[in-house]
Amino acid sequence: MTRARAFLAAATALLLLAPMATQAQQRAQPPAAKPAEKPPEPPAPEPPGPPYEPQLLQLAEIMGSLAYLRTLCGGKEAQDWRNRMAALVEAEGRTPQRRDRLTAAFNRGFKAYSLTHRVCTEVSQEASTRLATEGEALSRALAGRYGG
Repeated sequence: MTRARAFLAAATALLLLAPMATQAQQRAQPPAAKPAEKPPEPPAPEPPGPPYEPQLLQLAEIMGSLAYLRTLCGGKEAQDWRNRMAALVEAEGRTPQRRDRLTAAFNRGFKAYSLTHRVCTEVSQEASTRLATEGEALSRALAGRYGG
């Protein structure tokens, strides 16, 4: 029976100490912060992009690639690609998020070729020609389908 008494004494001690431990924890916790008077309003949701947004982003990426490759190979119109991109952002960048996406696509195209083409080679020139053809076809398709 001593074992049963020891168990009973331990259980009783735990039951008696539990409220004290809870009170000690409550005292140790910092007081609850006052609720903010007015939480900041979330930014207005961005309006949905036009149906041609994926093609526009692809065109911006091609322009970035051409800006890099034509500069690398000393093309006469190298700066034109940056100017065309600025015009595209001006015309299509209705929201800051949209301008950021267009700019990011341009930069992605620029960087993709800067990682693999360090000097102008036949391959660089061929890539530039191929991209110019692809960009021209894409812009004609966009203008034909969505142009006014």
